[in-house]
Amino acid sequence: MNTSQLDPRAPLVLDTRELGRRPGSQREFTDQVPAPADLGIEVLGVREGSQVQLDLRLEAVMEGVLVTGVAQAALEGECVRCLEPISDEIETRFQELFVYDDASHDEADDEESDVSRLEGDLIDLEPVLRDAVVLALPFQPLCSEDCPGLCTECGARLADDPDHSHEAPVDPRWAGLAALKEDQTD
Repeated sequence: MNTSQLDPRAPLVLDTRELGRRPGSQREFTDQVPAPADLGIEVLGVREGSQVQLDLRLEAVMEGVLVTGVAQAALEGECVRCLEPISDEIETRFQELFVYDDASHDEADDEESDVSRLEGDLIDLEPVLRDAVVLALPFQPLCSEDCPGLCTECGARLADDPDHSHEAPVDPRWAGLAALKEDQTD
């Protein structure tokens, strides 16, 4: 029998022993766990250590254990247009089949396929949670749908100063003539 590399005390490691290998047996529970590191994208995510609310159902099936759940957490990040802080909530659903870790599988098969496996009686929920949260996040989060962003010349936030403007830039090819004109007026 394969010894598990998972720590059964880790917050996102679930023990399925009480389900046995009896198809149809199930267990439902709600838990709050600390968010793992890097749960999000560069500009928006769940702060490490903040609480993630999990509503889970573990169900024994012929091939393994089917985990169905909902995760809720607070998001923190910044607007990609104006760099203002963003605070939001996320609720995402996920479902994953964890196949029994029998001696009949080959380790090379695991590397080629995306099959999730139980390690002994333990399930590592972190990769499933990470995939669900990251895929549910907006690719380019905004503070508001009509965020005008920053001025390309000086970096001023355009939402704070909608009438913000600069003089028309002088074409560098004509800069010599502009200097001549200034000399003549002096």
